[in-house]
Amino acid sequence: MDDERAVAQVLARYVRAADHRDGAAMAALFVEDAVAEIFYNNGGTREKLAELTGAEAIGEAVAGLMAAHPPRGWSHHTTHDHIIEVDGDEATLDAQFVVFNTQGHERPADGWPEGAFGAQGTITPIESGYYQPRLRRIDGSWRIFHHSILMDQPMAFPDA
Repeated sequence: MDDERAVAQVLARYVRAADHRDGAAMAALFVEDAVAEIFYNNGGTREKLAELTGAEAIGEAVAGLMAAHPPRGWSHHTTHDHIIEVDGDEATLDAQFVVFNTQGHERPADGWPEGAFGAQGTITPIESGYYQPRLRRIDGSWRIFHHSILMDQPMAFPDA
């Protein structure tokens, strides 16, 4: 697999770990002393919202700070328009993202109403922005050492 494809797969695994709230899978994508920063793009001015240091802390945030999915609910992080630059054993990736909440309707006890067809539920976009990880090849595998998340919307955090 070429380097650009391998770097892109790190982001693909990142969004799946976020969707699954899988802290161990997320932590495995980062170097031990990685830094993840979350910013709000306030009219072109970056406002830092949060910073996490260390792969373990990043994984714990995904597993413990992201809201649990409701019954019949899920999230889907999608990424688009990847710009990847590889320079030896370091790489940068810049990708747009959109996060969708999906919520399946509960099937009525007496079945779906007459005329119901196809997927039953809603899909709502809830977040968008840019993922901008910097990666390093270590023992043949690409790992994130610095990750910037640039949100298009401000974020509220508990007790903040």
